[in-house]
Amino acid sequence: MWNILLVIAVVIVLICLWDMLYDSNHFTVREYSLADPRIAKDCRAVVLADLHNKQYGKDNEQLLAAIRACRPDMILVAGDMLTARPGRKLDPALHVLRELAKEYPIYYGNGNHEHRLTLYPDVYGDMGERYQKALDEIGIRPLVNAHVQLPEYGITVYGLQIDRSYYKRFIRQSMEAAYVASELGAAETADYCILLAHNPDFFEAYAAWGADLSLAGHVHGGVARVPFWGKGVIAPSLRLFPQYDGGQFTRDGHVMIVSSGLGMHTIPVRLFNPAELVVLHLQHAEPEKTKN
Repeated sequence: MWNILLVIAVVIVLICLWDMLYDSNHFTVREYSLADPRIAKDCRAVVLADLHNKQYGKDNEQLLAAIRACRPDMILVAGDMLTARPGRKLDPALHVLRELAKEYPIYYGNGNHEHRLTLYPDVYGDMGERYQKALDEIGIRPLVNAHVQLPEYGITVYGLQIDRSYYKRFIRQSMEAAYVASELGAAETADYCILLAHNPDFFEAYAAWGADLSLAGHVHGGVARVPFWGKGVIAPSLRLFPQYDGGQFTRDGHVMIVSSGLGMHTIPVRLFNPAELVVLHLQHAEPEKTKN
């Protein structure tokens, strides 16, 4: 009996180790389709979240090839392309962005790691300054509590950079729609409103503010996911089984898509939780006719 249990335990451990190695070094492409009458023209967007300087092949050739194969009209960045750690290189994130900017418009929303670089120069030195200078040279201006209108598509893209207090560990801060409005102003309701929000914890506030589609990451899919149940295990805040771990969520007609991210940090592994490249198919929908 004990021999059988030992064999089963060894098999389970080997399966977990194999999956951990595989999921930590491969990514999948996950697609979503969304339609709205305000979207004036069908388009395709690739969403990059939580790359954290991860490289898939030399100079990220595998990732770049996969993005090109999706034939996007734009790139939406939901934050944390790099890892804020003193002495870490900026080149892996910048190389991906530099190559993509040659072919596609990029709309960049900061994550907490980009934000930290500029908040704490005593810790990170000139990393934030060098990163921003490099983005300027590439032609990317992050949407730091700012927005850009895309009249061809009937879309407005907002980038929300929230205060560091909303990233505290162990506890979940409350956020009101008024806070989002204080940072971004009123939502442009005539357009389809996309919010690059990074932290998914505050979906209710994003929806109440007026985001038709919120794009987030941050949680890395929960690092590990429970087989069959599919729930993410832990958030960067060190809270277990986060409510918004990965996938699509809906609230009162508003949608949030949470990417499981492309990279890792702090806990440098994934288990039953492959990295993912998100593709959005944004489509025009005919308005519903009201009945007399």
